[in-house]
Amino acid sequence: MILNLYSYERSTLVRVSFTACVLGTLCLPLTGLLVCIVISSLYHYEDSTRTHCQVENYLPSISASISLSPECHIWRLCIGLHSAPRFILAFAYFKFYKVCFATRVPETTLAYLNLGFSVSENLGLLMLTYVSSADIYSVHEEGFILFSLSSFVYMVITCHLWKVIKRYSVNPVDAKSHVWKVRLFLLNLCFSAFAGLFYVQHSLYCEAGSYTLFALFEYLIVFSIMGFHFTAVWDFRSRDLIIACL
Repeated sequence: MILNLYSYERSTLVRVSFTACVLGTLCLPLTGLLVCIVISSLYHYEDSTRTHCQVENYLPSISASISLSPECHIWRLCIGLHSAPRFILAFAYFKFYKVCFATRVPETTLAYLNLGFSVSENLGLLMLTYVSSADIYSVHEEGFILFSLSSFVYMVITCHLWKVIKRYSVNPVDAKSHVWKVRLFLLNLCFSAFAGLFYVQHSLYCEAGSYTLFALFEYLIVFSIMGFHFTAVWDFRSRDLIIACL
């Protein structure tokens, strides 16, 4: 017993709580985005707020704020560092669901789909990050579409899986996690609808301020997605992430 414990401790390379891992992972894109927006607004205001029809605009869109230098380098560094823990978290959720729904075929199937869309969401984010709109717009746009659609489907599946978990769980934290997932998903839908509305309004009528409102709701969409992923703090409470050599 003592020998096994000693061997286990010797093989452990990194041990960190999931709470710290989730918070660190989310702080990277949050900090990177806020820094890029501030730098763009202070030092590249004209370039980052310019529109195709030259109307007044007061906020840089996310694509504009991460395509200039040094903002693009800051954003790429933050997303690059954040991507590895995101992949780890995706597989952690998959194993968690496999245990929870070992005898339920529909939910097990959804767990596989959930893993696929979580991975594709991260890949879409990497694509739109490392190929900016100023480099190859079509590739950047495809990355954005992949990220947005994958994020939407991922949230839908996750809300359903946690609805089932809440039904059979006696722990109030699981119910709290499900409630906040649903709230943040609905907020994301509302923000997306408003962003789409103002983007179309800007494209068709070129009204002053329309693109500013689009940019504002674009920020809120990203914050709601980050909030959705933050709920992993409750899902993996009191658990540790361990990296060990075999």
